[in-house]
Amino acid sequence: METDPDSYLDVVYNATDRPFTEYPDLLAAHLVERFGVPVGSQLLDVGCGRGEFLRGFIRAGCVGSGVDQSTIALEICPDDTDIRAADLEVEALPFGDSSFDVIFSKSVIEHFYFPERLVKEMLRVLRPGGIAITVCPDWEANYKIFFEDYTHRTPFTETSLRDIQLIHGFVDVGCEHFVQLPLIWRKPWLQPVSTVARYISPDRWKRRSKFIRFSKEIMLLSSARKPAV
Repeated sequence: METDPDSYLDVVYNATDRPFTEYPDLLAAHLVERFGVPVGSQLLDVGCGRGEFLRGFIRAGCVGSGVDQSTIALEICPDDTDIRAADLEVEALPFGDSSFDVIFSKSVIEHFYFPERLVKEMLRVLRPGGIAITVCPDWEANYKIFFEDYTHRTPFTETSLRDIQLIHGFVDVGCEHFVQLPLIWRKPWLQPVSTVARYISPDRWKRRSKFIRFSKEIMLLSSARKPAV
């Protein structure tokens, strides 16, 4: 990617427009519980950006490492966190084979012209039996706004996100639509309320209400395992 990484974060993820919140901690804790990630697991956050999700996983009990074009995540993560810089469009993940129990990425895979390269690298550095947890925008729900971020390259659907992982060696691949509302995670019976809000609320209301915004901006959540043998 030719975009300067620090400039990208300053414009798209600046702390004024997108302030730090408790959401990354809540998501990390939710995923750790949902997928049964043991305390002390070695976790790699691919495309860790500002570092708030990586920090969330560390707070949830993981031993976290990160990789991104920028190392700005060092500003908020514990001092001993291993965060490395790499342009993953053209470089391999800067870690050895079978180094991690868990690989996490959020809103990353859609930024690649050749996402299969990233998928194969994630498989390489994952330990046998380890899990890759991937979160990215659902093209069908976000096609109107997907290219508002001009660094988005490859849109994904539930089918294509599942298939790219199966084709390149992962097993036990699951993929589903995911609403970024902790309230829904705690009380799934409220899902119909979010669904109704998605269809009846004008798009302009997204700026006024996070409930409306995250009801409309549906993500994909995928889990996939590296074969144990």
